[in-house]
Amino acid sequence: MSIKHCEQHKDCERQRLYRRCCAALFAILLLLLLIVLIVWLVLRPTKPRFYLNDLTVVCLNVTTGGAAAGAYYYSYLAVTMQATLAARNGNDRVGIYYDRADVYAEYKGLRITVPTSLPPVYQGHPDLTVWSPFLSGNNVQLPPYLAVSLTQDETAGYLLVTIRVDGWIRYKAGAFITGHYHLRVRCPALLTVNDGRGSYGSNTGGGDGYFKFQRAAACVVDV
Repeated sequence: MSIKHCEQHKDCERQRLYRRCCAALFAILLLLLLIVLIVWLVLRPTKPRFYLNDLTVVCLNVTTGGAAAGAYYYSYLAVTMQATLAARNGNDRVGIYYDRADVYAEYKGLRITVPTSLPPVYQGHPDLTVWSPFLSGNNVQLPPYLAVSLTQDETAGYLLVTIRVDGWIRYKAGAFITGHYHLRVRCPALLTVNDGRGSYGSNTGGGDGYFKFQRAAACVVDV
């Protein structure tokens, strides 16, 4: 057998071995993906359920500043409130890691408090987790139309704000842990002002019990 023929034979053997290794690795990877898919379909993890149990307004004041261009006046909002949120893991065999979650309040699409971070937590099945963060905002500039709207709502005796949660979660099934999923939660909160009698045009924020949370409500959750 010539030297050239031997070298070609060795090259062919190496190519066959390389193809077999690639095929074996591909088959193993495909099998692992199939196992993950089957486990995922069997367990079918669902998104957590959130509830707004209470919202206590400690302070809500609107003040008017200097004149802006076009004869408009700046209005500034100072607000402090405490929200009580509950999250339930409804999965029977899947846990949830809350790696990061920020809570803040909105009024008609405007963020009126700075985000407050919730402590990271692992939620087993079917556990219930409760948080009671304080939310605050100082010198939040209100557009003129929102300042008017806030005064009108307070005068009418009812105020609707939205508590939002924005974060990232992971699911855990046995030893398998998923990647991160974006968690978005929206909780409407209806408050009565002065027991529904309103402020009669005053935006002073009242005293204890001036703003009252109506009732606990389920939140809209998107994962």
